Amino acid sequence: MIAQDGLNFPFLSDSDRSLVITPYGVANPTDRREIAIPATIVIDPAGREVGRIESIAFAERPHEDVTLEMVRSIGAPPVDQPDPAPGVPEPGRALMPFDALRVYFRGAKFAALAMGGRFPEAEEDARAYAATMDRYSEAVKVMYKQLTG
Repeated sequence: MIAQDGLNFPFLSDSDRSLVITPYGVANPTDRREIAIPATIVIDPAGREVGRIESIAFAERPHEDVTLEMVRSIGAPPVDQPDPAPGVPEPGRALMPFDALRVYFRGAKFAALAMGGRFPEAEEDARAYAATMDRYSEAVKVMYKQLTG
């Protein structure tokens, strides 16, 4: 992703869960894959945890002011970096690539389930929407097999 998208910052990948997920106790206990729950953890220069915000859904993130306040609390100096270089806007693709539809539907499904989990009064609607996304995803899978032989 870094090379493909020309990003100038590092990513943390913890596929064996030994770097962050297990040491910081952020494995999702309800997920058989033990993927990490959404969490923001601030560590001071001595390696001590000084702040933690855990979320129940990937769409739920702390406001940046809350995170910045936790960082300010450790007295770390700001890091200088150049402003993003403005570019020439280019029109994007008008349509989502066909092979990306299943990923899109899967994301929509889990977003709906997350909302249903947060708002009990919407849980039934969220489950119905998730079932629709499952049907759409299966239809795309069938169509993809037909198109690719």
